[in-house]
Amino acid sequence: MKRLSRLQAWLKDDCELAHCSITPVSGDASFRRYFRVLNNGRRYIAMDAPPENEDCRPFIEVTHQLADAGLHVPHIHEMDLEAGFLLLDDLGDKLYLKHLNEDNAQALYADALQALLKIQSIDTSKLPAYDRTLLMAEMGLFRDWFLSKHLNIALSPQDHGILTQTFTTLAGYALAQPQVFVHRDYHSRNLMLTPANNPGLLDYQDAVRGPVTYDLLSLLRDSYIAWPPQQVNRWALEYRDTIVAAGIISAVDDETFMRWFDLMGIQRQLKVCGIFARLYHRDGKPDYLRNIPLTFHYLTETSNRHPQTAQLSGLLQTLDIERRLEDQTTP
Repeated sequence: MKRLSRLQAWLKDDCELAHCSITPVSGDASFRRYFRVLNNGRRYIAMDAPPENEDCRPFIEVTHQLADAGLHVPHIHEMDLEAGFLLLDDLGDKLYLKHLNEDNAQALYADALQALLKIQSIDTSKLPAYDRTLLMAEMGLFRDWFLSKHLNIALSPQDHGILTQTFTTLAGYALAQPQVFVHRDYHSRNLMLTPANNPGLLDYQDAVRGPVTYDLLSLLRDSYIAWPPQQVNRWALEYRDTIVAAGIISAVDDETFMRWFDLMGIQRQLKVCGIFARLYHRDGKPDYLRNIPLTFHYLTETSNRHPQTAQLSGLLQTLDIERRLEDQTTP
């Protein structure tokens, strides 16, 4: 309540929104909170990012980069970095996730992939690298928060060895891909359906220079909505053709590109299972648990197809995780 009162005072005094009212919109998978602000018929979004937990500067810097590339991101009207407050455009409340269906998926994904093409065309010199240390740390969340904490599995030294070897292999394949501008959370809960310059983009402050398939994978093997595998593969390869034609990557055959796509997916799905478990156990956010089964399904289905992850696939079966999930994903 103390921060809310401080935010209200900032909006009225510093932003000169004397007659504003604010209502909570949502939080996200961080310490940030968002509020819809109404003032004399105009709508804004206020971001509350406690500075002891969140740094607004990457959000501001990436916003400018994306806007300069013609992407639909919220304009920043006012900011107070010391307090951790931003006043932003309101991109509406039509999440892709809530509006996607079989009839409109082709058109909406075409817009999202066209936006991704613009993203991957942006200069990456100002971005941090999606380096081996970060890739390995993310996959470590699967071991520490999903297996050990959430499922209460005591891993043997051999189990640890399989995981470490797999993580190292996956990091190597990620680093060997062409490196581009990576949004890092490019999926249906961070894309807004907008009447012009669709889609609107959210939650891009963690952007990095990283693997070309990462955002594509996040979009097409989304933890919140699933599409037929054949459709996903077709979209992925059509996008491959687009970025080859645009000169973002050199020509690459179907088998190699889909190997990049799949192995990148395994890295992300390991991370996401760990993050969802951590959001529940550490941050008291149980809603994400319902999304673990789909994410884990992607992980098991894909890891079983590639010799690079055969040992991981065997370990997941040995640990009987699907049965354990039936008991553990509902608090």
